[in-house]
Amino acid sequence: MTPQHESRHESRHVITCDRPATRFADSFLLGDGRLGVTVAGGAGSETFDLNADTLWSGGPVGPRTDGGAAHVLPALRDAVAAGDHHRADELALQLHAPGYTESYQPVGRLTWQHEPGADPDADVQGYVRELDLARATARTRYRRGDADHELEAFVVPGDSVLVAGSPRPWTGADLPPVAFTSPHPLLVQRVEQVAGGTLLLAAGRVPALVVPNYVPDDDPVRYARDEPAPDGTVPRGGGFAVAALVHLSAGAARLTSTVVTGFRGWRERPSADVETLVRRAREQVLATAGAPTAELRGRTETEHRRFFDRVDLDLQPAAGREQDVAVTQRVFDLGRYLLIASSRPGTQAANLQGIWNVDVRPGWSSNYTTNINLTMNYWAAESTGLGDLHAPLFDLTRDLAEAGEETARLDYGARGAAVHHNTDVWRFTRAVAGRPFWSNWPSALPWLAAHTFDHVDFGSAPEGFVEEVALPVHRRAAAFALDLLVPDPGTGALLPSPSTSPENSFLLPDGSQAAVTSGSTMDRELVREVLTHYLTLLDRAGPAAGQDPQDPPLAREARAALDRLAPPAVVDGVLQEWGPGLASAEPGHRHVSHLYGLFPGTSTTTRRDPALVEASRRALGERLGHGGGHTGWSRSWVVCLAARLGDGDGAEEHLRVLAADLMSDSLLDLHPHGDWPGGAIFQIDGNFGAVAGIAETLLQSHDGALDLLPALPPGWPGGSVRGLRARGGHGVDVTWADSTLHRARVVPGCAGELRVRAPGAAGLVITADDVPVPVRVDPGGDHAWTAREGTEYVVRPR
Repeated sequence: MTPQHESRHESRHVITCDRPATRFADSFLLGDGRLGVTVAGGAGSETFDLNADTLWSGGPVGPRTDGGAAHVLPALRDAVAAGDHHRADELALQLHAPGYTESYQPVGRLTWQHEPGADPDADVQGYVRELDLARATARTRYRRGDADHELEAFVVPGDSVLVAGSPRPWTGADLPPVAFTSPHPLLVQRVEQVAGGTLLLAAGRVPALVVPNYVPDDDPVRYARDEPAPDGTVPRGGGFAVAALVHLSAGAARLTSTVVTGFRGWRERPSADVETLVRRAREQVLATAGAPTAELRGRTETEHRRFFDRVDLDLQPAAGREQDVAVTQRVFDLGRYLLIASSRPGTQAANLQGIWNVDVRPGWSSNYTTNINLTMNYWAAESTGLGDLHAPLFDLTRDLAEAGEETARLDYGARGAAVHHNTDVWRFTRAVAGRPFWSNWPSALPWLAAHTFDHVDFGSAPEGFVEEVALPVHRRAAAFALDLLVPDPGTGALLPSPSTSPENSFLLPDGSQAAVTSGSTMDRELVREVLTHYLTLLDRAGPAAGQDPQDPPLAREARAALDRLAPPAVVDGVLQEWGPGLASAEPGHRHVSHLYGLFPGTSTTTRRDPALVEASRRALGERLGHGGGHTGWSRSWVVCLAARLGDGDGAEEHLRVLAADLMSDSLLDLHPHGDWPGGAIFQIDGNFGAVAGIAETLLQSHDGALDLLPALPPGWPGGSVRGLRARGGHGVDVTWADSTLHRARVVPGCAGELRVRAPGAAGLVITADDVPVPVRVDPGGDHAWTAREGTEYVVRPR
């Protein structure tokens, strides 16, 4: 099945497929951050797989009762310093928790026979299903016999209610039936007749424990049989309830449904009082049922467009590239659509599959994988005008900075907070019971902290954000980073130890593999970045933020450490993943962690260190030459790296491979997995990473200037983008033709010197109200002027 991509302007925000989805990854996704709905597009009978962002197995982690593993650290560091990496790996196992994170859970499936009695496959003509990305609506249309049929579905934001129905008047004697099935045992399942319709109610409990899909276990899904306490709560295995009402609205049959869960907070016991949950779901559905469908549809579109319309990308393809460019256009729009649908202020952060999942043991628990996937989910939030949708990640980060203090203290004898390679709704922070090359990576908090810094840097942060979120997170991340540093025995330079490079191992001279060392390149970059950002935030916040008694001595430590940090290792002109002499055991590995400084970091730039940029380019070439980029999310990261390297040809080719080989029929990102139904697992991070990469080809702002069209792909010779955001809080619109800048509109988010560059332009003219602005041109070609906040400046080639 191939998505149909029409070239009509009015269709450029619509994904169209010519038959129903037969697997989860080919479905269309609806959501409002809380309620997630997967729509298959059946003819005559539609299935809606339901999710709720707070429905996870397990329960609160609770305070630890063990003494921790900090006593192991001196011996582990000694083993690293002595080059005994096998011993280091063995000792690192003692830092592991006894278990794993919990798993994001499905609620179940609604099946609605909206054309009762019809054979789904019989006499169906002109079938088409569409996902309108601008209106947040899924539609299925077909003709059977002499009748046209249409079903539309959407999720009403705020109400978190699914609405589905047909515009045709209902003429049957009975309303079309709906059924609910769940992979979890149901404790309530009944039907009520209410005024004007039939109300289905169901409730159950999720497992108390789910062992990750990659861990063999004879009993991987375990349900609790305990009775709730008098307050309705349980230690593990919270409850959920579903209400689904089939009724008439303006004479047409309509399904209105919602889900509630017993989640009460990451430190609180969940509720398993299913009758109370049923009552809440019932009230929620009945409160929405009286509103006309047109009103709910209009409210949904208005609220969705409040975010979606902030940016508009319109690509004009080169001859012969129409199909590829049309797909790229939809990949960009779909990624922004999915972030709007899965991450709203007040919801949980988007997980490995956003908020959509149909498996009790989903791929990698559908959790928050912090060594790339969680952060990639939000790479495009600031640059594409969705900074306020970053809020759930900040809530998660702030919680982890608190929860991780115990882990830092008990397992490392360190200050601050430590967070390892994945977490869940319960804010798990320890190293899981796995293998060191993926478990023993304690550097997640600095990476998450970088997102809080970006929120400030892009001008999106509300008042108080620095003092209440960004600084406290950076304070804990910086303190832990400082306590992780040890002097290199040979040079005296500071390196983080212990250290791994996410999910990769290195080869030792005898051909064996190990993972734990000191100073992986990614960890070096993260330490340098978090210390630098911490000091920058202190300066930006001013004396009021420095009143925390930790700040003056911690700032002195940070400055001293920055002067002694070991730089990234470069051997024979190639950036290394670890220190010299350690080669990758998997040279085509999907992670490209050693290139963090190039992207998403900002330390590796042509203006600052062209030799390091070239070393990074060669490192990326080696990775790809050995088969790297073979998962969707990995290829998306490569798109971003190509853009930062100014390689428009490469960015375009990687986008083509991503869409052609690593996306589903509905353009959802895929991680190839031979043991999974359909041969691949949906991972939403690749969708989000692709958006970031496309934006980076058109605008960059990390190297001291607004860089216009820094990596424009040759297949997009003309086009326009409106609403991109740059560091400093600047708004930027760009129009180009014949692959060169035609016009840019810049609205500064703050007053002061503003710098612009545009590759290929001999010179630039900047005007405000059609009056030329005095401009200074430096030897590198940057055009600088003193900008006024909120003034509209027009930039044109001379």
